Amino acid sequence: MTTISTTASVPPTAPVPVIRADGVRLVRDGSLLLDSVSLTVRSGEHWALLGANGAGKSTLLGLLGAVTHPTDGSVEILGRTLGRVDLRELRTLLGHVNPRHPLRSPLSVRDVVLTGLTNSVEPVPRWSASVEQRAQADQLLKMLGMEAKTGSRWPSLSQGERGRTLIARALMPRPRLLLLDEPATGLDLAAREQLLDALDTLRSEHPQLATVLVTHHLEELPASTTHAMLLRTGRIVASGPADEVLTTDRVSDCFGHPVRIARSDGRWTARAQRVSRG
Repeated sequence: MTTISTTASVPPTAPVPVIRADGVRLVRDGSLLLDSVSLTVRSGEHWALLGANGAGKSTLLGLLGAVTHPTDGSVEILGRTLGRVDLRELRTLLGHVNPRHPLRSPLSVRDVVLTGLTNSVEPVPRWSASVEQRAQADQLLKMLGMEAKTGSRWPSLSQGERGRTLIARALMPRPRLLLLDEPATGLDLAAREQLLDALDTLRSEHPQLATVLVTHHLEELPASTTHAMLLRTGRIVASGPADEVLTTDRVSDCFGHPVRIARSDGRWTARAQRVSRG
């Protein structure tokens, strides 16, 4: 495991940690899914979790989202330690974006966003949003480039429009931490670029917000990504500042295949390197 540290000690003015995971192991049905994983995410940091299928990315995100408990080790989220706090209560303080949102009703975009206040898929009976809350929903939709779709119905939206709507929904409770589980899944090129631009705008306008994004593909990382963790079979390959982690050698090691990593205009690309067969 390679862990990269930028400072020997944290100065008194350092951003406040929103996540502390220390020595986390997770065993499920006899299988070791995470092995000795440690991670600290501070306010204003934007982390990417990368690795091949089965590397443990979504499993780790589930711990950070207070969905599951670790088998060993400790996880502290927003100052609350898993195992000593009601998970349902803690989840209301987080923003979690799942592109497979199970909504079936033809709700308007604004109404979908407002369900972020009740942490529910469907509107809660006899609950109604205030004028201020509706204005907040509209402001978030505008920031994410969805102001023209406020009254559109969920079934009519493209996958990219749904993704940006769900980000606005996750931001309604004004969380300090936003978790994104493969938000570019199923998007075409244009929709992906619109989503990544929206994430860059979001991070610029909310400088204290911390985010953790899971993906398989470096091309799906916003330019505003500050840190990265590479996982392979549940173990950390490298963790630290993005430019020091997302290198040709480390990414090749993580995926078990030679790739060449480049960065241009803030964005990363990965191309397979030809393997010499002698």
